[in-house]
Amino acid sequence: MTKKISGMLGAKYGFTLRRRYAEVILRRRAKYYCPKCQTGVLKRVSVGIWQCRKCGYKFAGGAYEPFTKTGRATFRISKVA
Repeated sequence: MTKKISGMLGAKYGFTLRRRYAEVILRRRAKYYCPKCQTGVLKRVSVGIWQCRKCGYKFAGGAYEPFTKTGRATFRISKVA
């Protein structure tokens, strides 16, 4: 799978950059679950904006994945206080 993704770049840019590019694309295309209705139909609208196809819930998240490590930590801190 990563060979197909990084193959779009051809022989340019070197192995490390092509591997990083493939990791980012795989994270963006992964299946994520809606925090509101818990279905796996979350879609990236644009950079940092995610929307559930089923319930229409739209929220801000990370650029390539809806829930970042920093966002999860902030959520835990605000839940305790």
